[in-house]
Amino acid sequence: MIRKITISVSFFLMIFSVNSLSAQVVRKYSNEFLSIGIGARAMGMGNSVAASTTDIYSTYYNPSGLLSMENDMQVGYMHSEYFAGIAKYDYGAVAYRINESQVAGISFIRFGVDNIPNTLNLYKDGVLNYDRVTSFSVADMAFIGTFAQKIPVENLSVGGNIKIIRRKAGDFAKSWGFGFDVGARYVLDDWVFAAIARDVTGTFNAWSYNTDDLREVFIETGNEIPTNSLEITTPRIIGAVSYSYTIRERFKILGEFNLDITTDKKRNTLIRTNFISMDPQLGLEFSFDNIVYARFGIRNLQQEIGDESKKHYTIMPGIGAGLQINRFGLDYAYTDIGNVSGALYSHIISLKYQFNQRSSN
Repeated sequence: MIRKITISVSFFLMIFSVNSLSAQVVRKYSNEFLSIGIGARAMGMGNSVAASTTDIYSTYYNPSGLLSMENDMQVGYMHSEYFAGIAKYDYGAVAYRINESQVAGISFIRFGVDNIPNTLNLYKDGVLNYDRVTSFSVADMAFIGTFAQKIPVENLSVGGNIKIIRRKAGDFAKSWGFGFDVGARYVLDDWVFAAIARDVTGTFNAWSYNTDDLREVFIETGNEIPTNSLEITTPRIIGAVSYSYTIRERFKILGEFNLDITTDKKRNTLIRTNFISMDPQLGLEFSFDNIVYARFGIRNLQQEIGDESKKHYTIMPGIGAGLQINRFGLDYAYTDIGNVSGALYSHIISLKYQFNQRSSN
């Protein structure tokens, strides 16, 4: 038991050590919890929904999509868990139509690990005392305000997000940050073209550390004592196109392609340079009478080194289903398929409820 608890604390001390860099750092994978994905519909389609999103989950994928909401108000919620339930990932949002040309929304995201044993004072003055073991949480949170607006150009809508980021590791480290997203969506018959720039000005996180209880441990383990610092998240650009085709009067198929471009130098993606990386994503959705949905998608095509140092490619496929009954929507996705998936969790369920139903756009 002592070993298990000690490993838990050591793991998070290692995280703090990595963060002890210069006063201002452009860091790869900064605020990556905001890139996991939201909603079972999107996860079932390989996260490829930046063009076709038209509901409450647009607050995450493309704020301009809120203008195509088929009602005056929507609420949505998603919960999923990582690593056999150790880490929990939650999203909640509400959107309200101000008038025919404007929609506003707010949303909240939390990714965290709770009840982590703090064993720093377990052994003190030569005495082992379990009563001195406390617990703490490590959590990343985002509060997002969204606004979407029609503009004089026909069939073109724009939107933006203001993000307040709160990251906390018990009483040891905490940060506040802020950033902006902008998105646009253009409808041309059965085609939809979209683009979104996340962290468009760079998202800033100001870190502060309380090292009073950690200084002795850091010195004994040879780790650098962290100092207050500024972390910068570089912009991410997503280009998207979708096409919807009616097979028969009540059957439809929608296909979408997204290209996720990161600017924090080289990542393990299909297309990469020393400056940017590109991750192609593809999704399909079949629907019957806008009530029953079936979905499939792929993303995260990566090259890995396996046994005997042989290189091979892995992908993250997803499948899903959806049901829309009057004002209530239920979506499910499964992302851990066979041995080809790098998914961190398997089952995703998301809910949506619509108020004041409108006619379809």
